[in-house]
Amino acid sequence: QVQLVESGGGLVQAGGSLRLSCAASGIVFSINVMAWYRQAPGKQRELVALITSGGSTNYADSVKGRFTISRNNARKMVYLEMNNLKPEDSAAYYCNGGGSWWGQGIQVTVSS
Repeated sequence: QVQLVESGGGLVQAGGSLRLSCAASGIVFSINVMAWYRQAPGKQRELVALITSGGSTNYADSVKGRFTISRNNARKMVYLEMNNLKPEDSAAYYCNGGGSWWGQGIQVTVSS
């Protein structure tokens, strides 16, 4: 059974930083694309960043230069380092594995 568990969310002031972590189990982690999505109230879920098995990355325009996605295949972990956070980054953040599996989500709130 595949499980993705996010951690590291919370409340931060604008301009601050947070690091989200996603622990994966039950998945052949090393061959899968891993990604972070987010969903704000009343909005559609959107892709924030993804990382391929080879380490190539892609980011939403809104987070380029501020967010960094990384992964540790040995530990089956994926991370999202978020810097210079803005109130519009406030959302529930979801870890996604292989395009198919989802974590339960974790809240990030950025106060102005």
